[in-house]
Amino acid sequence: MTPGFSFELQHVDSGCRARRSVLSTPHGAVDLPAFMPVGTQATVKGLEVDQLRRTGTQIILANTYHLALRPGEQVVRALGGLHRFSGWDGPILTDSGGFQLFSLARMTKVTDQAAVFRSHVDGRLWELSPERAVAIQEALGADVIMVLDHVVALPNQPEVIRDAAERTLRWAERCRAAATRSDQAMFAIVQGGLDAELRAECTRRLAAMDFAGYAIGGLSVGETHEEMYGTLDATLPWLPADRPRYLMGVGRPENLLEAIGRGVDLFDCVLPTRNGRNAVAFTDQGIVRIRNLQYERDGTPLEQECPCPACRRSRGYLRHLFMVGEMLGPVLLTLHNVTYYQRLMAEAREAISGDSFEEFLAEKMRGWGSLGDIG
Repeated sequence: MTPGFSFELQHVDSGCRARRSVLSTPHGAVDLPAFMPVGTQATVKGLEVDQLRRTGTQIILANTYHLALRPGEQVVRALGGLHRFSGWDGPILTDSGGFQLFSLARMTKVTDQAAVFRSHVDGRLWELSPERAVAIQEALGADVIMVLDHVVALPNQPEVIRDAAERTLRWAERCRAAATRSDQAMFAIVQGGLDAELRAECTRRLAAMDFAGYAIGGLSVGETHEEMYGTLDATLPWLPADRPRYLMGVGRPENLLEAIGRGVDLFDCVLPTRNGRNAVAFTDQGIVRIRNLQYERDGTPLEQECPCPACRRSRGYLRHLFMVGEMLGPVLLTLHNVTYYQRLMAEAREAISGDSFEEFLAEKMRGWGSLGDIG
């Protein structure tokens, strides 16, 4: 493990592979399993850092691609690095930008040397190589940085998936060789589509490179839940037990718990914040679409036991805020959703410690029923 970092595996649930552990970083410790709210532009949309801390958030994610475009990593460096720049003094992880090359950039051309693309902001031509991705993240100053990976859509042709996986392996080696800072931990990313043998092979080859942690990428890009779980089952047994395991970009509550039961430690996703801004709240009884007319005269809170500010108001009031376009509505539902996700992780940790995670998962699934379309 990188100096200044440590990973302590505290307990594995006796009924499944769910793990409780602690990741220590120079900016604090993270109790795992944990969920990272996405602060793409060095801010979790709508939330000030003190509000974010009160949700129970321990670590946030910021994005290399977006921050390199605006304001530029050298501006962030000049203003003291991401922690001082954003005001968040806890741990920060930066995504390398690989997923954004897949999802946002226009006219992307990927070669072994680099990805060349046009910015979705202003159309300028950019090149992102493994070395450049590391240099940007070193300038940003995150605690955990990610290797550059090649993400492709699913389903896809086997040769396309194999080519992207092999390129990701080569890029991982180059990222590791390019790193110069001793106060950042670098995580590798496993690719390989839905091919179980390819996933296992890539995992073994990356594990031999001895990274500080390992992520599972290339999911939540069109596959079914069952295909996702099958890919996790093919991948996780090959990952080192003494390193953190991060499932990238997956955020439906049932997916989080199913992945935890298989041995995943860390997650990120825009679902809680994006849905909050769009008047959708997560609860133990399923989702609440607060604009629905049924809540116009509803005097009850979203959840009786939730400590967030939104739950000190009525559903009727929250609906009113959205119907009249008041900015407080999206802020309050974002606060509620992030709080809900952090409560879910805290409850999962307690269930693991008590060897009752499977019962906890079953109880949550009964309450949620079918969450439906919450993308």
